[in-house]
Amino acid sequence: MNTCQKTRKRRYFGRMSIAAEKVAEVLALPEQDRAFLARQLIASLDDTVDADAETQWHEVIDRRSREIEEGKVGCRPVEQVVQDIRHKLHARRQPS
Repeated sequence: MNTCQKTRKRRYFGRMSIAAEKVAEVLALPEQDRAFLARQLIASLDDTVDADAETQWHEVIDRRSREIEEGKVGCRPVEQVVQDIRHKLHARRQPS
């Protein structure tokens, strides 16, 4: 490894240690603060709005709302859905 590569490596790991320190600080925050920071970070990465995607999401939301109101689909409490997903994931992790 030449001198230039060593310097770049040192700079990279120096930045990573600063990032690692910040991550440790953030992980020590209360859940509500971590959620707020997560939303802010995600928003900072995606500053473009896809108008077509927004329109499509609104169409899906409208259609699903109508289906629920008309009794075409049933609803379950979110807790039950999450529990079912956790059971399925747990079953997948079991050795065959």
